Amino acid sequence: MEFALDQNSRDAQLLKCALVNGCIACSRFAYTVVSFCRIDDKEIRLREPILEPDGLIVQDPTLFKAIDVFQGLRPDGYLLVNTNKSFDELRLTDVVAKLPKGHAHVSAATELALKHIGRPLPNVALLGAFAALTGIVHLHSVITAIRQAFSGKLGEANVAAATAAYNATADASAAA
Repeated sequence: MEFALDQNSRDAQLLKCALVNGCIACSRFAYTVVSFCRIDDKEIRLREPILEPDGLIVQDPTLFKAIDVFQGLRPDGYLLVNTNKSFDELRLTDVVAKLPKGHAHVSAATELALKHIGRPLPNVALLGAFAALTGIVHLHSVITAIRQAFSGKLGEANVAAATAAYNATADASAAA
């Protein structure tokens, strides 16, 4: 499976590591707009950009006005958007209608990060929501990866943000 994320490579690495073995390789690039994560049961040597992602995690919904974020998204793909707005308010109902039911979700990840971490860093909350949306990774794997990357209060705050996003997404999916 291949996923495109609209943020820094740390998130792709966190997601990949949470899926593979629960570790995190940390790095931060302030100017990266798109990053990619390939997920497979065997070693991946391919390093090219992903042109047809199985899913999109969009941290910044203002990108919808700047670039075609959905270019190449597979018809059975997943869409997760960091916002407290609805798809209707974002004017994305046509895009969502093309995806299978339950494959698109909005998550107020920034607000959850502010509540639990005290900073507007939605990365980990988005991973929790992604786990609930797709079922590709288990929440336990995400939590294990978080605790390996962040210790003490910061680690537990990130676990709380990821868990809250997971629960909100799972609850919304069950209600739909």
